[in-house]
Amino acid sequence: MTSLPIAVIGAGIAGIACARDLAAAGHAVRLFDKGRAPGGRVATRRASLPDGTTLRFDHGAQYASARDPAFAAALRAAGAAPWPDATRFVGTPGMSALGRALAEGLGIETLRDVRAIEGAPGAWMLRHYDASLLRPGRPVPTGVEARVDGPFAAVAVTVPAPQALPLVADLSGAVGSALRDIEISPCWTVMAAFPDRLALPDWLRPGDGGTLGWAAREGGKPGRDGAIESWVIQAGPAWSRQHLEETPEQVGPALVDALAARARSPLPAPLHLAAHRWRYALVERALGRPCLWDPAARIGAGGDWCLAGRVESAWESGRALAAAIMAG
Repeated sequence: MTSLPIAVIGAGIAGIACARDLAAAGHAVRLFDKGRAPGGRVATRRASLPDGTTLRFDHGAQYASARDPAFAAALRAAGAAPWPDATRFVGTPGMSALGRALAEGLGIETLRDVRAIEGAPGAWMLRHYDASLLRPGRPVPTGVEARVDGPFAAVAVTVPAPQALPLVADLSGAVGSALRDIEISPCWTVMAAFPDRLALPDWLRPGDGGTLGWAAREGGKPGRDGAIESWVIQAGPAWSRQHLEETPEQVGPALVDALAARARSPLPAPLHLAAHRWRYALVERALGRPCLWDPAARIGAGGDWCLAGRVESAWESGRALAAAIMAG
């Protein structure tokens, strides 16, 4: 067992799974994530109406399927409940509860944007910044100071493949080359609340390649407050890509119109309307193996993009990456 800790960059489901297995084997692990809480795209957004009513929207992953009984058991232990059938689960009272429960006991540094891995194999250092002061994909502003942590015996990068590539490309040719083959599509997500119940089923997945990719009534899920008619509306990959650089103010009404086209009557004006762009959301071309690991560089990478665009795939990849690290 190494005397140096292992760094995990990204506290989504893959990073959490990787860190859990490493910690369970007795390794010291430190997770770094630029978000405010663990879970990554297994996320819940809060909003408030003018009267103070709190709204919650599962604006990322809508559920976690569980084909592996061990993963299903982990979800149940994290407080998940079946929805919309016995093979799929949602966190309660929101999807973000899954990330918090699964990451319990792990050392996570949130709001830390890792911009560089420096040093040498077996003694890596991480250069990271206060994520609240940065814009994704943009250079670090003048005056924003870095913090450098390490050394680390190994580094596991579990962010989306396009974000992992610049971190590892110059450190591991094998890992960097494989990451270039991954394709991940964006997803625009709209969060809307209405004064009246909509004439729609609790969830829709048209599957016709059009504007609407998925929509769900938040109050139809277990453990939710259904007093306010709240909906998450997600665009399909093609539409999201075509409208990637539009503003939330443009995207919101467009996706509400797409939902209205599925209803049997016109929709009332929303009480709340907001949009969020997931630039890396849906895996279109996966790696085809559970993880990437370069034993000479002591650097690896994993995520749902290794196997398939599912929460369970992220979990499987993170566990595989932990096993590869421990195997040397």
